[in-house]
Amino acid sequence: MYRTHTCGELSLSNRGETVSLAGWVQRSRDLGGMTFIDLRDRYGITQLVFNMETNADLCMKARKLGREFVIRAEGIVAERSNKNQKIPTGEIEIITERIEVLNASDTPPFTIEENTDGGDELRMKYRYLDLRRQNVRSNIILRHKMAQEVRKYLDGQGFIEVETPVLIKSTPEGARDFVVPSRLHHGEFYALPQSPQTFKQLLMVAGFDKYFQIVKCFRDEDLRADRQPEFTQVDCEMSFIHQEDILNMFEGLARHLFQEIKGLVFHGPFPRISYDEAMSRYGSDKPDIRFDMCITEITENVKGRNFPPFELAAYAGAVSAPGCAGWSRKQLDELTEFVKRPQIGAAGLVWAKVEADGTVRSSADKYYSADDLANIALMTGSDAGDLILMMAGPRERTLSALGELRLEMGRRLGLRDSSVYAPLWVVDFPLLEWDDETQRFYAKHHPFTAPKPEDIQYMESDPWRVRANAYDLVINGTEIGGGSIRIHDPETQSLMFRTLGFTAEEAQKQFGFLLNAFRYGAPPHGGIAFGFDRWTAIMGGSDTIRDYIAFPKNNQARDLMIDTPATIKQEQLDELGIEISKEEEKK
Repeated sequence: MYRTHTCGELSLSNRGETVSLAGWVQRSRDLGGMTFIDLRDRYGITQLVFNMETNADLCMKARKLGREFVIRAEGIVAERSNKNQKIPTGEIEIITERIEVLNASDTPPFTIEENTDGGDELRMKYRYLDLRRQNVRSNIILRHKMAQEVRKYLDGQGFIEVETPVLIKSTPEGARDFVVPSRLHHGEFYALPQSPQTFKQLLMVAGFDKYFQIVKCFRDEDLRADRQPEFTQVDCEMSFIHQEDILNMFEGLARHLFQEIKGLVFHGPFPRISYDEAMSRYGSDKPDIRFDMCITEITENVKGRNFPPFELAAYAGAVSAPGCAGWSRKQLDELTEFVKRPQIGAAGLVWAKVEADGTVRSSADKYYSADDLANIALMTGSDAGDLILMMAGPRERTLSALGELRLEMGRRLGLRDSSVYAPLWVVDFPLLEWDDETQRFYAKHHPFTAPKPEDIQYMESDPWRVRANAYDLVINGTEIGGGSIRIHDPETQSLMFRTLGFTAEEAQKQFGFLLNAFRYGAPPHGGIAFGFDRWTAIMGGSDTIRDYIAFPKNNQARDLMIDTPATIKQEQLDELGIEISKEEEKK
């Protein structure tokens, strides 16, 4: 055998034993008559010792070993004189008697250390080397543990894991599909699933009662820290349930993961707030409730003073930042530039400082009296030493900008502690959203989401007021998962398609298989899908899912390691009946 033990398990209890270890050379240190090598494997690091006086040939052989050489070492476990309490094996070392080089290594393009000198692009190109780093490997192990605990909980609750197809039909709703051409049927295409939505509903029609899978999904959309073109969902569906059943079941999953992975126990139910409340108080449908600093509407309090930015605005709001009245003009100018960035889109920022004596000083003093400003301070709950930040404009856009400003202030004040977890449910989303460009409604979630029963009457007469039987689980300002009670009867589903602008023929062509299935006794059902990558990253204290995916793609959706996407041979294109346009060839 190559090894009797791993590099992470030996201790003083093994003192005097002859052992064999195998792994990679982490680093080597030559100190006169002694050479020390740190040997690393998946489990940890063990120090090997070579003595020039007792075995010069072996010591010289050890000195020729480079970083990342793969070796096997035999020797005797001894107590270490200069103990390293930072690692589990730091009290022992191996008095090495024999080494065998299993494979040499070129000099790595970056150091295989926790604090490496490799940039993102370089590490992605050599991802197999990056995965050797302890902190990266720990992320992948955390992901493994999360998956095992998800399966353990859901299996214990009677769920059945069922795989659904990867080559499916393209649908017009949602993000862009990745499409796959058919060799057998030229001019026809499969799509990679954005989620197993219709299949899990069909499993409910089939009587599978409780279904789940940990499944790959694909969306061709703009990328950012918490998005990848291929990602993993924990996809779940249940029959004969109401919304309350879903929330209780999957709040249970969240509690189980927090306890088993982080050792955290939550007392009392997770908070629940409506979509409208989330937007009006936090400027976001995924609020971070680790800190207060909620938005206060001040629209009526700033009118009638001839201050143009506020006078003409449909909405004005404010957030109060505790203890920030002493911020400099430079800091306030930086905040103004922050909210004016294109991705936020605010026109500007007005500030007011509550002085130690209670008086309020503002950048709009010219328009507002001391009483006006004192009233705004009272409304926002501001005390001496607080900074009030105000914006105005169209309601939704201004709320969104205030929400981004609130998060930025939370970050600057150190209130967004990644070791603190604050979960909540957001419920009662709008069923539909209007698109000015296409002049039609789109489903806020997807076209199979059920409206609130009491709101169905408004589907055709007043679609804006229809609420969805939908819910999201949010943790620390990140949407971890979302779902809904589904439409299970053909009449309501057809009404939904009509509201979305589908003709009966279009609905039948796209979703006829589902509508037909509903004719054969579909049970009431609903479910939820969790972003597994996001949830794992949150548990790891990060907001970047790339760190928790073994082989991720970069922000241009490229895999630098295997150099894809790439062109394919003309023979393959011919087989598929595909011709690349001359314009694309030039690009």
